[in-house]
Amino acid sequence: MSVPADPNVSSDVIATAYHEAGHAVIALALGRAVQRVSIVPGRGWLGRCEFQKGRVRPSEDWLESEILISLAGAAAEARHTGAYAWEGAIADLRTVRRLAVQRASERQAERLERRLIAKVEHLLNQAGHWRAVELIAVELLRCETISGRAVRHLFDQGCR
Repeated sequence: MSVPADPNVSSDVIATAYHEAGHAVIALALGRAVQRVSIVPGRGWLGRCEFQKGRVRPSEDWLESEILISLAGAAAEARHTGAYAWEGAIADLRTVRRLAVQRASERQAERLERRLIAKVEHLLNQAGHWRAVELIAVELLRCETISGRAVRHLFDQGCR
């Protein structure tokens, strides 16, 4: 399954839908509740994946989970487009770097980031996760903003 071609939708908007869907899928896969996902541009962003406050399943490694969620948007977009668009994910990269240096030195942080990019790509390559990304991206292109409940439903549907 892939997003149907629509001549009225720009490739940038489609890429943004995949980007935000990637954040949502990896967040849910790691036990983080999603409040809403949107591809409506705002001040300084093309889309947003918002998380429910206080709704976090305890994880073995909170810091790693947050880095994976932050990298997931660029990784999902890259899987769809065939190339990483790091310039469009600058805010995510800042978050990743800030978290990575909490775990490792500046030099080791780059190695950690590369390892976690590979890990998030592996998670997205799981058939159910990728189906969920595609289902969420299609719904974002149709509605522009979807609730966390709808995102969870599409995630569960994709993972079946």
